[in-house]
Amino acid sequence: MRYAGKIRTPHSPAAARSAATACLALVVGLTATPVLAAPATRTAAGTETHGGLDRYYDQRLSWGTCVQSPDDTTGRDLDAAGVQCADVTVPLDYAAPRGRTITVAVSRLKATDTRHRTGALLLNNGGPGGTAVESPPVIRTAMKKVGARYDIVGFDPRFVGRSTPLDCGWPVSFPWFSAGAGRAGFDRQVALSKSLAAKCRATNASVLPHVTTRNTARDMDVIRGALGERKISYLGYSYGTYLGTVYTQLFPGRYDRVVLDGAIDPRAYGPRLLKDAVRENEQALSAWAVWAAGRHTTYGLGRTRTAVLATIDRVMAKAARGPLTVGTAPDTFRVDDTHIPTLLFMGVADDTDASRAFLAEQVSVLSKAAKGQQSAPSPEFTEQLRFALTGDGSASGSVQMAIICGDGPAPRNPELYWRDIERARAAHPLFGPLTENIGPCAFWNAPKENPTRIRHDAPALIVAATGDPRTTYRGSVALHDQLPSSRLLTLKGANRHALYGEYGNACVDGKVNRYLETGRLPGKDEACVK
Repeated sequence: MRYAGKIRTPHSPAAARSAATACLALVVGLTATPVLAAPATRTAAGTETHGGLDRYYDQRLSWGTCVQSPDDTTGRDLDAAGVQCADVTVPLDYAAPRGRTITVAVSRLKATDTRHRTGALLLNNGGPGGTAVESPPVIRTAMKKVGARYDIVGFDPRFVGRSTPLDCGWPVSFPWFSAGAGRAGFDRQVALSKSLAAKCRATNASVLPHVTTRNTARDMDVIRGALGERKISYLGYSYGTYLGTVYTQLFPGRYDRVVLDGAIDPRAYGPRLLKDAVRENEQALSAWAVWAAGRHTTYGLGRTRTAVLATIDRVMAKAARGPLTVGTAPDTFRVDDTHIPTLLFMGVADDTDASRAFLAEQVSVLSKAAKGQQSAPSPEFTEQLRFALTGDGSASGSVQMAIICGDGPAPRNPELYWRDIERARAAHPLFGPLTENIGPCAFWNAPKENPTRIRHDAPALIVAATGDPRTTYRGSVALHDQLPSSRLLTLKGANRHALYGEYGNACVDGKVNRYLETGRLPGKDEACVK
């Protein structure tokens, strides 16, 4: 799974992406000084050198079991699927390669059709902060017969998952909330964001400057070298499309086939990315309300779209007057009007029946709580609330914020955010105070490098749904325009984020697999229908 659907558990890929992608709007940063990747050169004998990084590129990986502990079910599943795991050593600071090192966890499902082997396909599931060590078997299945020709390689980016960890010890896992109905809620968010940033500085100041997308892209090239590959292919979802784009810009000529699913315009990427996605999310919520209205007998939310949306308005009004009590001890949660828009925003990123039913169950529980009635949330909803409202997933939220805060600048003045919230509230009362709200990066230290901009063309296949509520279709079109050699594969009529291999559209999957098989992009942009 990628980072677009509901949270299942805080350690599942779906959980990580759901939390991580939603957070893209919040974080903020400052100014930057460029630090460039050391370019590879060729000696007279034709040997590739890497500006003092040869010991990293030339390392020999120790492939073995993926099991890290007796209760590591993911590791056991990977072992059973024939996947092997290893750690790649990389420098913490690429400007000081002789200094401190960290490790990046990788997994590999080797090609079985060795006669027609194409090469290595590197995976990123988005986030930022999403894991992919667990993904090679899933992608092998999605690739059908083409998968046998690739070494499929997952990796957990620096400070994520099984790689060298980062955890600021936050009291919340998921620091992206709405400002709520008024100034008091916003002021609480300012205080929370300031405290979270201070906690990260107090616990991880020495590494925070190096937790960036550009350094993850540099790690990817070290992985390429350690695998012994002249070029790597790449499949990235959501934020992973930005990471893939950065790789093509830092390392032109070192990639083969590139698939970017749910793409981000690099010019728009940053702490407040999702402020431009309000329209798509309102459309997705409206479509969900039509679906829920047709199932009023199951969820009791209203018999029309208008009635369902009115139920949400009533829940929000009640939560603004005081937190709703959801669940029973030991899993009791206090949910207020700063939390509910986040839950709704996450819930509309997928228009499949299963995801819509999960959101309807959440709204039903909240509606009953607003009436003072007890309604036990499902185990899945309980996990989602625990992940969002407690520190159980602090490491996940910490590294996500660190990446976005380290990647580029954003406003520092809280009053700017408040003015934007008030301006947005009139037209977008539910999602405006969420996407315009302040976050920890308003109080972060300045990034070390400038954001990456496109200066090299790249022949990638960009995959996008017209109603994508996370990385909007407009972003995919914009990236396509900046990469003249790319092709855009559009799925029409879907309110869905992340398509290939998981949405179940045979047209999209077939066209992506044809590209991965032949290495030839379509002659022109193509489209599929839901």
